[in-house]
Amino acid sequence: MNAIASVPPPSVHAGHSAMVFSGGGARGAYEAGVLRYLFGEFARRHGVPSVDVVSGTSVGAINGTYVASVVHDPVAGVQRLVKLWSELELDRVIGFGVTQAARLPRVLFGGKQGAGILDVSPLIKLVSTNMRWSDLVRNLRRGRLRALTISATHVATGRPWVFVDRAPDVPLPTRLPPSMMVRADRIGPQHVLASAAIPVLFPPVPVHGELFVDGGLRLNTPMSPAIHLGARRVLVVALTSAMNTPKPAFDSGVFPGVAFLIGKMLNAFLLDHVNADFYEIERVNKMIDDGVALYGEDFVTRMNARAEAEGRAGRERLHAVAVAPSDDIGMIAAHHMRSNKARFGRALGKQLLRLLDIGEGVDADLVSYLLFDGDFARQLMDLGEHDARRREEDLAAFFFAKP
Repeated sequence: MNAIASVPPPSVHAGHSAMVFSGGGARGAYEAGVLRYLFGEFARRHGVPSVDVVSGTSVGAINGTYVASVVHDPVAGVQRLVKLWSELELDRVIGFGVTQAARLPRVLFGGKQGAGILDVSPLIKLVSTNMRWSDLVRNLRRGRLRALTISATHVATGRPWVFVDRAPDVPLPTRLPPSMMVRADRIGPQHVLASAAIPVLFPPVPVHGELFVDGGLRLNTPMSPAIHLGARRVLVVALTSAMNTPKPAFDSGVFPGVAFLIGKMLNAFLLDHVNADFYEIERVNKMIDDGVALYGEDFVTRMNARAEAEGRAGRERLHAVAVAPSDDIGMIAAHHMRSNKARFGRALGKQLLRLLDIGEGVDADLVSYLLFDGDFARQLMDLGEHDARRREEDLAAFFFAKP
């Protein structure tokens, strides 16, 4: 059983459903594996799942936007997404060479042009040419999808911004936490690339004249926007491994180098705190259940009427399910790099490969964010499909349980 469990369903399935996709660079192939199960084996057994709201951050913005663009034909659309991940070649997604090495002073000291350690142009091409942008517009305009949200971090202020693209009759959420900025916008490639721009590795991305970087720095699992857009059933695809007892990373007396430490820093910044979110949902659900038991069925209505009168957001019972990796993705990446070191040396260049050395510890967290490689992606997709299959009963109740 994954460390992240389901929050029990409410007695009545009200409200809309949402899919929420976390950030984590190349780890996003895991999300594609979960989708492959949902719109493949699961759909054949139970029916095709429907979704009303999609929210994503970082690589979750890429996967989420793709899902939003194919909700009119999700089975075929997800097959194309899986194929895209399976055919990735590292040097087609990220690049590093003499040009990038020459830009390192701009990475360190800034300047009139943005710069990152890695060449982002292959990723720009990948997002621009493979996303079905016209279908996304049609799906929202025709109400096949209520809303798509993309989260990014505003460079000037460090605040999380949530860009919301929505159907014509869907109001903009107004009661998100004060730290979040909410902007209505037609989401395009620049929003997705901004959300996925891991600081230092990739340059900041301008959106309407403002600079943004990876949304995972502040809002890596964007459940809140989906909930404030009316979702009462929330499916989260997380990229955090289950909380197992860690193995010792080093022999006694050995200290880690920069690659290992940067990987752990990225974990701290970018990997979600979805367990805490689920505990909070469960706490609110229990409070509502207790209130109904003590004060009657109109408890929620009366409580929310008081909140509305005071300008506060109301409370509703939520049904939340998370699918999360059952194996450590950093360890999978380390094994994959050791097995393919010669090939990756040609793709990344020997200097960058040396910088990303994975010989220090049992895992390779930094590499796991950058390993946009078809073979590695297939391993993560198999893991995602496996973990989703283990949650079949929970997922069937989430999508298809009757009131």
